[in-house]
Parts: sequence; C-alpha cells; structure tokens
Amino acid sequence: MKILRVFPRRTNASPDDNDVRFSVPSLFDVADLVHISVTFTYDLTYADYLYNQWKHVAPTIIGGPAVGDPPGTFVPGQYLKHGYVITSRGCNNSCWFCYAWKREGKIKELPIVTGWNILDNNLLACSENHIKSVFSMLKKQPQKPCFTGGLEAKYITHSIASQLYDLRPSRLYFAYDTPDDLEPLQEAGFILKSVGFGKSHDLMCYALCGFPGDTFNNALTRFKSIISAGFMPYSMLYRNDKGVYDPSWIPFNSQWCNPVKCASNMKKLNIKE
Repeated sequence: MKILRVFPRRTNASPDDNDVRFSVPSLFDVADLVHISVTFTYDLTYADYLYNQWKHVAPTIIGGPAVGDPPGTFVPGQYLKHGYVITSRGCNNSCWFCYAWKREGKIKELPIVTGWNILDNNLLACSENHIKSVFSMLKKQPQKPCFTGGLEAKYITHSIASQLYDLRPSRLYFAYDTPDDLEPLQEAGFILKSVGFGKSHDLMCYALCGFPGDTFNNALTRFKSIISAGFMPYSMLYRNDKGVYDPSWIPFNSQWCNPVKCASNMKKLNIKE
C-alpha cells in the first residue's frame, strides 16, 4: 500500500523521503492513502484546505498532535526525519503553556529505537534504566547526539552530567520558562561545567518570551540570568492556539534565537558567562 504523508509546513525535523509532500497534489501524485500530519494547532485551517485537495487523490486522514491523536509507538522516519527519535511520551509537569502533558499525560517509556537527536518531552524524568539504555544507544551512533527535545535542569546530577559528557553531544537544550526554573538551571550549569562542559554554545536554554504580561526588560533579565548560569539563550516567541503572536516581539526574538547573534548581544551588553 502506498501511503503519502502530507505536512502543512516544513521544519528541520520533517521527513524527506519520496513519499512526503508539503503542498497540494500534483497531476503525478498517486496513492492508496494520504495521511495529513499536523503538529501545530495554528496549521489546522491549512490542513483542512489540504484535506479538500488530497481527498480527490485517495482516502485522506488528518492526524497528529494538533488534533489530539493519542501518541503511539514511535516509528523512525515516518513523521520525523531519520535520526530524530522519541523514546518516551508525556511529561510529569503541568506548565500552563505546554500541551505535552495535556495531550500525552504522564511519562510513558517507549521501546528504544536508533537515532541521535532526542526529542523526548522530558527524558530525564524517565526511569534510571531507560535513561541508561538511551545513552547506550547514543554511544553506538556515528553522529554526535543532540538533545533538542530539552532536558529538565532539576534532574541533573553529577552522575547524569558525567554520562552526558561521555556522549560528547553537539548540544544540550534546557529551558527557563517560569521563575521556578532559574535555581535548578543555575545548579545544573554548575554541575555540567564541573564535569567538563565548556562554552555556553554547547549548553543551550529555551526561553519563552512575548507571552501575555511579558516585557522586553523582563525577558532580557531572564536571558541575562540564563547566560550567568552558563547557558546560551534560545528565544521562543509565544503563540496562542491560533498562532497569533505580538509582532512587536519579532525584532527582540530574532536577536536571541541564533547563537551568533546571542554572542554578539552578550558582547554589546558586556554580559559574561
């Protein structure tokens, strides 16, 4: 059976094989079934448009996180590019801006498959055996591992930090989104540096900005705290369910979502790690 996978938008994690599409069908598209996969809620309107186009090619289904589909076993290369891997679903936290716990519930460990870019919502909240198994899998990969999904700072211990350092990852991503994230981030930065991690571009930190009630000064204060803790900020501009954001935040966000620009800003503001 030939299944075409259709996505409303292309991202760095999108699969890139011959059965993937990012637009309306062409005259040459033939399939037995079409899956339209929607990650972001603000793409649902366009997904409906795609559905009305692709349904003339083959029976068409809309699914994905944005429509609340229950997550199942992760299949490499199916809805994410090969190399990207998810080894657990859900999250034990209940952050107001996040859908992971709302859609997927508490942490559920999955069978571990091969990959090097970990996209788990909260890998370190998994059991010790699961984490060790993931690290063991990563050691066998030809590419340097990356933890794009994000690691929660409060779970960093000297043991975990040492295991992470042994993997020689290209980058580790953490997060500072709410005030109670700061102290664990500072402690994690200290521990990670103590086991050998060096420059902050190895240690990244997602930082939400532009949410209701946020200000440029408050955001900059948070970013300075991230840098002082030993991490490089990676700005994430807040969008609501419909994808609406405050456009006045675009210049600020663009200056803090790129390591080169971040380094330049640190120099201009005389912020030291």
